[in-house]
Amino acid sequence: MSLFSNLLNLHSGNKPLEDFFTEIIAYFLSLNNDILLSWLKHHSIISDDNYSSIKISTQQEHQALANHTEDSRLDIVVELSTGLTTDVIFIESKIGSTEGWRQLEKYADILSKLPNIRHRILIYITCNYDPKEEIKTPAFNLEPKVIFYQLRWHQFYACLQQHTTDILTQEILIFMRKNGMSHTNQFSSVDLLTMVNYNKTLNLMESTLSEEVQREFKLAFGGVINGAASRTQWKWDERYIIYTHLSPLKWDFCCGVGYFGLNPSNLTDYPYLGIFLQVSHKFAQRPKIIESMQKVIDVKLSVYAEARISDYWIFNLVDNYLESYSKPYKDLQGKYGYRRKLIFLQNESVSLPYFPDLVLDLSKVFPG
Repeated sequence: MSLFSNLLNLHSGNKPLEDFFTEIIAYFLSLNNDILLSWLKHHSIISDDNYSSIKISTQQEHQALANHTEDSRLDIVVELSTGLTTDVIFIESKIGSTEGWRQLEKYADILSKLPNIRHRILIYITCNYDPKEEIKTPAFNLEPKVIFYQLRWHQFYACLQQHTTDILTQEILIFMRKNGMSHTNQFSSVDLLTMVNYNKTLNLMESTLSEEVQREFKLAFGGVINGAASRTQWKWDERYIIYTHLSPLKWDFCCGVGYFGLNPSNLTDYPYLGIFLQVSHKFAQRPKIIESMQKVIDVKLSVYAEARISDYWIFNLVDNYLESYSKPYKDLQGKYGYRRKLIFLQNESVSLPYFPDLVLDLSKVFPG
């Protein structure tokens, strides 16, 4: 694991991957202006590098313009000065998310309104495929003109590979590989196997979630939305499930069963079967539901202990940790329980019982 991955895992809650990586890249480019200029020239964003001053800032805030509904905060701003003229580049980075509502248009507006600027450039760089073909150059027909470029992080990764003698560069490359930013548009042998077997796998998943499973699910929860699993869930939530809503407003309170972890970042991570109960933070009954589920868990503990199930794991998605119970027992009053309880945090790993060579990285399980 890279230095930056270790630092990011120190965050106890949601890991701010995009902001974290933005700060790393901005700092790196401020130390290596030659790499910055080489990267920009490679994509024909600038034509020369006769700049006497280069300033890089992050999270720069701008008040909303008259036609904007809210203020803006820019990921990276690069100011290139020759002493006589200044070029300004806004860089908006996306790793695990997509463009906010009219976000690029707002940034182009701000860029166009900046005074005393020679060239105004807006770069949208993403990890995933997120085409912006509707944004032509000059962007949004603004005057003064804003030149728009769309890039991918794997292109930056390829550029960075030419400068691997520096330790900081090596750490950034490792971090980018681990977080899926080095992937190109080249198909691998695994990709080809996936394409060939996709329909077969999908049909198998559909068949295992239909008929008997779906019938039992309806009996337990009253119905199934759309009658089958959704491929949209696979793309955006890394799961393929049947589900139903348990509240008047969709997604306030819902439950489902199916396959989870379908888009792993490496080949050693496998999908798993699971049941989920999802309660929105805004749902008024959330505390009561959590309390009721805790009672269910407590009952399950004694049931499983009585059945002599040696190991019982609970993935606590409220507090983001794994509860591991082992060594079942029966006390003098005839009650069952587990002697041993261990807590594993989301930035830790745990060995599987009876399979000590198999290690589960909990950062891949709990939401980042």
